[in-house]
Order: sequence, then C-alpha cells, then structure tokens
Amino acid sequence: MRDLRIVFMGTPDFAVATLKTLVEYNYNIVGVITAPDKPAGRGRKLHESAVKCYAKEQGLHILQPTNLKSEAFLETLKACNANLQVVVAFRMLPKAVWQMPAYGTFNLHASLLPNYRGAAPINWAIINGETQTGVSTFFIDEKIDTGAMILQETVAIDPEENVGTLHDRLMDVGSQLVLKTVALIKEGDVKTYPQVDTPNIKTAYKLNRDNCKIDWSDSLEAIHNKVRGLSPYPGAWCILENGGDVLDIKIYKANKEIKDHNHTIGRVFATKKELKVAVKDGYLLVQEIKLPGKRLMDIKSLLNGYVISEEAKML
Repeated sequence: MRDLRIVFMGTPDFAVATLKTLVEYNYNIVGVITAPDKPAGRGRKLHESAVKCYAKEQGLHILQPTNLKSEAFLETLKACNANLQVVVAFRMLPKAVWQMPAYGTFNLHASLLPNYRGAAPINWAIINGETQTGVSTFFIDEKIDTGAMILQETVAIDPEENVGTLHDRLMDVGSQLVLKTVALIKEGDVKTYPQVDTPNIKTAYKLNRDNCKIDWSDSLEAIHNKVRGLSPYPGAWCILENGGDVLDIKIYKANKEIKDHNHTIGRVFATKKELKVAVKDGYLLVQEIKLPGKRLMDIKSLLNGYVISEEAKML
C-alpha cells in the first residue's frame, strides 16, 4: 500500500467537490494549486477561486502561480514532495509539472473520452443532443485530454435538463470517480488503456460569441438543445428586431411545439402570456429571457411590461 502525498489542482466549483471528497477521506493533501485572484464585479475587488476558498477553510497549503514554467514555482512545487497530482478543471500543464510526481498526474474530464476533448464538454454534449455523457480519469500527457485512460462512468442526460443541472450531477459522479482512481493508485493496481481516435470524434470547442448565437434556420430540436446547453451560462443569444428596437437578447429556457406552418422563419408571435418563434418544423416557446440591462425574467413578466409588435422577428 502506497503512502500518497497529493497535490491538487483546480479552480471552479466543479473542482471543489473532488477536493472536498479527498479531504473527507483523509488523503494527505500537501498542496493546492489554483488560479490567481482576479478583479471582479463593479468594485473590481479581488475574487478568490472556489477552490482557494475551500482550501483556506481547511488550512491547506495554497499556491497561485501566474507562470507554471517559472523556476520559482517549479522549486516550490518540488518542495511539496508530492508523489501524485490530481487535476480537475485547471489549465494545461507543462511537462515539467505533470511528469514530476512518481505516481503520475491524472485529470478528471467531464465527458466520455475520446469524445468532447476540450474546454466545454458539458455544454457541447447537450448542444449536440446527446442522450448520455459521463466522466473520465486519465493520466496527462503532452496533448490536451489524450492520455492513457484509467476509469470512466456513464451518466444519462435528461431530455429537458440544462447544462447547470448536468454540471452538478457530473461534479458529484466525478468526485467519486477520482476517489476510486486514487484508491487504485494507492493500491498499486492501476490498469490503463489508450484512447482510440476515430474519424467521427466530437470536440468540445471553447464557447464564444459566434457559437453561442442561435441560428433560427436550424431545426427546432437543435435550437432547443442550444438553449439548454448554454443555460445558465453563458446563455444562447440572438437579435430581437421589434419595432424601433434592435436588441441582443438571451434565451435561458424554452419549450418546443412541433407543428406545420407557413410562417417566415424567425417571426415572433406574442400574447399576454406567451412568446413563440417560428422555425422550420414548429415553434420555440420562450420561457425565460433576458433583455440588455434587465434582469432575467420569465416570459409572462416580460410581456406584462414590454410590447411585442406584430412585425417582430428574431435574427
């Protein structure tokens, strides 16, 4: 049985669940590496990462390097004398970092690798209409999310759930998968297998303004999946042309109405309680929406104070 000394690397809430699980199972965490504090909010006060906040509560040794290749950081990391590194939702590591510990450095990724390598695997699984996804642990190598696989667990995707609820479920399942992985390493019983690339592997591209925009010429199913896959963050957006207003809006929740019609794609229909958009195989019924400078509102609240013209359309 190996005596593990673990350095944990992570930044957002998704990583906290795993660190918390390792602490609760009394693993020896000799260091926590997380992102530097960043200015946030109107007052631009320094904001600490979720991982740092938890690590401080536990009295863990915290490192916040700005340069993972600097000699000063590498010496500090070496002084932790870790023999295993666990990475969850952190940045790409240089070879000098991931090859340092004797038992390796492994990563938790929120997809069934090799599919959805990249920055936004949970979002893209929903955007692409997958019915299942999962979590994977693998040893890090020179490329992004390509290393030798250790364990995987599959998670079903509910047809109506959004990325927020799936994120939370994968966070919990992932923390348990890391626990199993660490136990195997502790016992010296890890069996790995290579990832097999195929021509149809799907990629989890970094989200940006272009790929978060709703294309109203898409199918009703594809548009609905995009709304789910970008809610609650960063939000699927489009342009609402309404009388004299031309607004960038975000849609956070919607339902589908499958129905034949001959309306122009993108045309908006509104009553006092309902707003729907014509698409080629039905209507998208908008449930939650955000206008510029306004709070997120359910559609009835919006229509109570905002008039939609008969010529309104989504672009």
